[in-house]
Amino acid sequence: MKKVAIIGAGITGLTAAYELQEKGIDCVVFEASGRVGGCISTIRKDGYLVECGPNSILETHPDVGNLIVRLGLDGNKLPASLSAKNRYIVRDGKPAALPSSPAALLKSNAFSSQAKLRLLKEPFIKSKSSEQESLADFVLRRIGKEFLDYAINPFVSGVYAGDPARLSVKYAFPKLYALEQDYGSLIKGAVKGSRKRKKRAEKNVHDARMYSFDEGMEVLPLRLAEKLGDRIRLNTPASSIQMMEEDIWLVNREEFSDVLMAIPAHQMPELNTPFDLDLFAEIEYPAVTSLSIGFELNSIMHALDGFGMLIPEVEHKFSLGALFPSSIFPDRAPGGAALLTVFVGGARAPERALMNQDEMLENVLDDLRELLGIKSTPDFIHRTVWPKAIPQYTIGYEKFLNCMKDIEANYKGIHFAGHYRDGISVSNSLLSGLNFAKRISS
Repeated sequence: MKKVAIIGAGITGLTAAYELQEKGIDCVVFEASGRVGGCISTIRKDGYLVECGPNSILETHPDVGNLIVRLGLDGNKLPASLSAKNRYIVRDGKPAALPSSPAALLKSNAFSSQAKLRLLKEPFIKSKSSEQESLADFVLRRIGKEFLDYAINPFVSGVYAGDPARLSVKYAFPKLYALEQDYGSLIKGAVKGSRKRKKRAEKNVHDARMYSFDEGMEVLPLRLAEKLGDRIRLNTPASSIQMMEEDIWLVNREEFSDVLMAIPAHQMPELNTPFDLDLFAEIEYPAVTSLSIGFELNSIMHALDGFGMLIPEVEHKFSLGALFPSSIFPDRAPGGAALLTVFVGGARAPERALMNQDEMLENVLDDLRELLGIKSTPDFIHRTVWPKAIPQYTIGYEKFLNCMKDIEANYKGIHFAGHYRDGISVSNSLLSGLNFAKRISS
């Protein structure tokens, strides 16, 4: 009989446990902290709803939507507003709307005429087979420096809090890498690939549904925990993971057939195991701080009619960018107020994420006054510091993936899943847990 120990009650571990339970497989979730959800955390305070971690789900795969329905959360979903499709980047010290279609690109002032002409050459550029190419080099080669500086650089800061010169295009953006490998061109691949996605019922990120929940993102891990009940053991670290014989593992002296490592990679070297996990300490997790700030709505000159604003590194600002949560979802701020979430630090300037709050706030407010025309002082402030935020899929990341595969091959019953292996988005983490459970039960 299978019995699975799951190390970590983040969203991957919880999803894996729920799916195993649904398939009739016994499991126990060991969580060192006193709460579930990992980086998914929601706070309601003074009329504001603050997401300390991810602010939404982008449903790129039907299995994600199916999970939400099975959990009985379909009625709790809050779809993103229509205006959330609008995105801004800072160009020459001002927010500029990012084009959302080829026609909009032609009219856009976010990119120069030279950059648009350079983009037209992309289908005729020869492909390259290097697996060690950075995202920055890949973008420079295919679409030029201006798109790197004003599209990819801010996008990567917004998604990974990362540096495109250090991220591996193959591992950090595998779909982008595959477009060149399969079609020889990003533009050709985007057109032809959309047809294949339709057949698989998958969605491009631009077409995928974005949503949160009525009481915030933490609704999801809390519902999973409710379904799992006493299978979750809070304040219970996996102090010892030992192999008794070929098919039996002891976790805290309890017998299991399988063990899933679903904690952040930087925590794994702390585990007591018969195999070496020290390599995973080398996976980079730059520090990021989110500042959720409330203002009187009529004191903000910008319309806030979008998802948020990203700030390219070449603009030399303090902040990485800002989300407009009260424009994306209802009930995120009191009447007559607006909520902004500003991100600081990341691979661009990790030391900034660890500054004291007063100094950080002063710099952030300077950015907001200049870029959004904010005239008032904040009515509300909530700060969340993530000393180790998001795993960076840097050049050479295959050594970490190969290490996981080697351990799984040499130690039957040991498994790895989570954002350090299968992608960093909430959807990726959900799918990582679901797919693990499918493999175990097959």
